[in-house]
Amino acid sequence: MATDTLKSGGGAGSASGGLRRLLLDNGALTALIVLVIALSLLSGDFLTTQNLLNVGVQAAVTAILAFGVTFVIVSAGIDLSVGSVAALSATVLAWSATSQGVPVWIAVLLAVVTGIACGLVNGFLVAYGKLPPFIATLAMLSVGRGLSLVISQGSPIAVPSSVSHLGDTVGGWLPVPVLVMIVLGLVTAFVLGRTYIGRSMYAIGGNEEAARLSGLRVKRQKLVVYALSGLFAAAAGIVLAARLSSAQPQAAQGYELDAIAAVVIGGASLSGGVGKASGTLIGALILAVLRNGLNLLSVSAFWQQVVIGVVIALAVLLDTVRRRAGAAPAASGAGGAAGRKGPQAAKFALAAVVVAAVVAAMSFLTGNSSSSANKVGLSLSTLNNPFFVQMRAGAEEAAKEAGADLTVTDAQNDASQQANQLQNFTGEGIGAIVVNPVDSDAVGPAVRSANDADIPVVAADRGVNKARTATLVASDNVAGGRLAAKSLAEKLGGKGEIVILQGTAGTSASRERGAGFAEGLKAYPGIKVLARQPADFDRTKGLDVMTNLLQSHPGVDGVFAENDEMALGAAKALGAKAGRSVAVVGFDGTPDGLAAVEKGMLYASVAQQPKELGRIAVENALRAADGKEVGATVKVPVKVVTSQNVADFTS
Repeated sequence: MATDTLKSGGGAGSASGGLRRLLLDNGALTALIVLVIALSLLSGDFLTTQNLLNVGVQAAVTAILAFGVTFVIVSAGIDLSVGSVAALSATVLAWSATSQGVPVWIAVLLAVVTGIACGLVNGFLVAYGKLPPFIATLAMLSVGRGLSLVISQGSPIAVPSSVSHLGDTVGGWLPVPVLVMIVLGLVTAFVLGRTYIGRSMYAIGGNEEAARLSGLRVKRQKLVVYALSGLFAAAAGIVLAARLSSAQPQAAQGYELDAIAAVVIGGASLSGGVGKASGTLIGALILAVLRNGLNLLSVSAFWQQVVIGVVIALAVLLDTVRRRAGAAPAASGAGGAAGRKGPQAAKFALAAVVVAAVVAAMSFLTGNSSSSANKVGLSLSTLNNPFFVQMRAGAEEAAKEAGADLTVTDAQNDASQQANQLQNFTGEGIGAIVVNPVDSDAVGPAVRSANDADIPVVAADRGVNKARTATLVASDNVAGGRLAAKSLAEKLGGKGEIVILQGTAGTSASRERGAGFAEGLKAYPGIKVLARQPADFDRTKGLDVMTNLLQSHPGVDGVFAENDEMALGAAKALGAKAGRSVAVVGFDGTPDGLAAVEKGMLYASVAQQPKELGRIAVENALRAADGKEVGATVKVPVKVVTSQNVADFTS
């Protein structure tokens, strides 16, 4: 019996020790468990079936990309092109199936071939061209993004309905993207652990020269490695397009960094030779859990970036401590036991620090929550633009006056990220949603989910396609473009040469303002457009693009920029010419833009009154949440602001 007792006790101790070793030897898994526990304590909406499925869907694209990147990192390489290759593959699929009438299965095959071809080019440049992987894949990042814009002409392309079903669910509850992620994760694990090419990756990453001397055909293996990365990027692009019901030429920007972060968080070494599929999956889940939880906790969009960066650093630090402890010489006897206790105690202490840091930070950043009916979620396309910062300010004022709880998220001009944010709002059971779409088509599926949950959605500044909204609160971008054309043409006396600075390719705002301006110019045949160049709604890019255009068009008479930020950049490039010999017209009526009109740097700006737009949007969202009737469309007037009337807008 004593023997049985000892065996039983030994078994329990062994099980306990095994669990402890599992957590200590997998820093990323420990960090994920810590995050889940912390978020479950801080938000009652986190640990629900629907929200956990949301996390899985939101992790899917990053995880699929990261599986491909795992092959590359294990072999001591790097692939910065996966986001662009994903966008290019999706664009090829949508373009060939929609515009060219190619059968869907062939279009999917073309998308896959596109991804593999991009990977082979990367592999050839690295293996045979002797380019550093960083440079080779950085070049492909630019080429892939450029080709997707060329093929799509900068506009989103709808994907066939049969492809869109990949973004649906199986059995009404299990998302297809999650299934694809699991299948490709198993494929990755099989390739790494059970195949010759997988063993070759570890050998090359551990010591490339030794691998070559042992008979491995390293160059050929590298071609296969990068081709696999391109294949997985294509799969991620197809899943992303299915989720958004459209191929976005600007999709997956920055996803390569998330993919690399997921692989490293999962325990892989950037120096090569170490990495596994399960770790990569855990890394992708950590990123998804963080973003999901911070949305649910109403953490400021600006603070979210800080928290995500800090937690990622802590997760990797925990894993680094584990590796250093594991690398220490094994001790024996009593001294060895004491030696092991030290590193273990340090690791447990560090895990406790992670727990405390996460809980304290999130508790500090999270305010008191109100009832769901009095909560409004606002998803803005970007907060890296004064126009949308003003919109947020107006929305916050309206929420404060009504005593409502407003959560603001920043989609960073990423349609996929915005879809995730809207899913989080829906899973939280929020009272109403206000969305300023990155793209009107891509936001449709997420808004339909809110429709199914009977959550009213208000569209702000840009409409929502293929979904139901309570109302649209917007300025007329097309009408504003016509006003800008008339204002600039009259300033030039109906004759002159101008250039146009366009916004981010593919966005509805850029398309509508450009279309309105072109329509307005038809009444002035004496105005000649010398060039149209994108500057992405950014002041710095506006400065650079205008500086370049002045080299070939030094005698330009006027500039139309599709927002004030680019107009201010153009005015800086023009220097003393701005407002004197060259008339510059902007769009938005931001404080900086109006100040430049007042000083004479800009001739005019088409003012949209973004603060008023945000205020009205939240007021209508609260009315809709209370079951009150709202109008189908609420128009916020646009006006041309010049030095003659600028005082009316700045006072």
